[in-house]
Amino acid sequence: MDKIVNVAIMGIGTVGGGTYEILTKNHDFLLKNQGIDFRVKKVLDKNLERIRSFGIPEEKAASSVDEIAADKDISVVVETMGGVEPAKTFIEKVLLSGKNVVTANKELISKHWPELEAAAKKGGAGLYFEASCVGGVPIIRALEESLQANRINSLVGIINGTTNYILTKMTEEGMSYEAALKEAQQLGYAEFDPTSDVEGYDAAYKLSILSSLAFHTCVPYTCVYREGITKITKTDIKMGSEMGYVIKLLAIGKRTGDGVEVRVHPTFVPKSHPLAGVGGSFNAVFLNGDFVDDLMFYGRGAGARPTGSAIVSDIVYAAKRVSPLYSDFDNSGKADVEISSDYVCKYYVSISVNDATGVLASLSNVFAKNNVSIENLIQKGENGRAAIFFLTHACKESDVRRAVSEIEKYDGTNRVENLIRVLE
Repeated sequence: MDKIVNVAIMGIGTVGGGTYEILTKNHDFLLKNQGIDFRVKKVLDKNLERIRSFGIPEEKAASSVDEIAADKDISVVVETMGGVEPAKTFIEKVLLSGKNVVTANKELISKHWPELEAAAKKGGAGLYFEASCVGGVPIIRALEESLQANRINSLVGIINGTTNYILTKMTEEGMSYEAALKEAQQLGYAEFDPTSDVEGYDAAYKLSILSSLAFHTCVPYTCVYREGITKITKTDIKMGSEMGYVIKLLAIGKRTGDGVEVRVHPTFVPKSHPLAGVGGSFNAVFLNGDFVDDLMFYGRGAGARPTGSAIVSDIVYAAKRVSPLYSDFDNSGKADVEISSDYVCKYYVSISVNDATGVLASLSNVFAKNNVSIENLIQKGENGRAAIFFLTHACKESDVRRAVSEIEKYDGTNRVENLIRVLE
């Protein structure tokens, strides 16, 4: 006999609507292949007209979260409201009532995972969030259930589709940052206020979650170093290309001895690297495990259908589990390993100087004095000023920052235009 699973959806926007569409349109497919009769019993949204717009019968509209929590027939609740509150309060309430929760809310998970998991354990329920990172790409399931035999050494990802779209347009079509952002907003990739995407917050939330799972330790989002893409210029992109690189906003997590490093920032990626070819709004995560070696997960990172696909995957997963799945590490909200901030990598440094004899030698001396070795440089001069673009050998973040600070103070005419890290 087929198993009936009643589902409630809190928040019928783009993603919630996509989830409802999959559960209804693919109902018979899921019944045949999974042996589960999924039924959307309740939908909670403050906008009744929005519920109607998805063709949802009005009798399914819930008056409050309390109505959902009290309904003993509902076993899985989907949260697609977004933001921290009231989503956190609503989720805790239904978890404590013993209902499994599926969410795509990366900000909420990254900021309040410990409290939510504590509520799940107290209620004997599961908390699942495959859709919170990389849209429809099953990266969380892979980390939790497919790669247990491996010690993950590193994960490097393009995990924000908005910034990848903007940088792709700047690279392939020569657009300015402002023009590319405007187009992304017109297409619905970027919000009216794009700060979370372009300043790297969205990617930092996701990296906090992914690195915690990959390295089996709590990595708070506050420990993730973050830089956005707003300072990237067409000149940087052009010079990077001349040196053999394309620019991406990368989320990087690495093991460093007994600790980890976690950072989000614009990065020059070698054109030969698999991540270099990930364009538009697509996402990808490149993993290295001690036995599996290199793996790359690639696909749509956002949108109603890809995210809805990941949500429904979690609904099926929750319905089939005999017992809930919880973190395999001490999910206290505090890091129990050292979070390194003195990274070692190559750096691209763009400097504007007076075009005068001896300037290049002086700059080279400052770099050398601070243990920064130069691999390549390109100089371009015009109207008494020169732009010098340095590519360093691998060096410490602290050394290159000390050199940059000294260069800017050297004679008052030097200006460091940009400092961009390079993926090796």
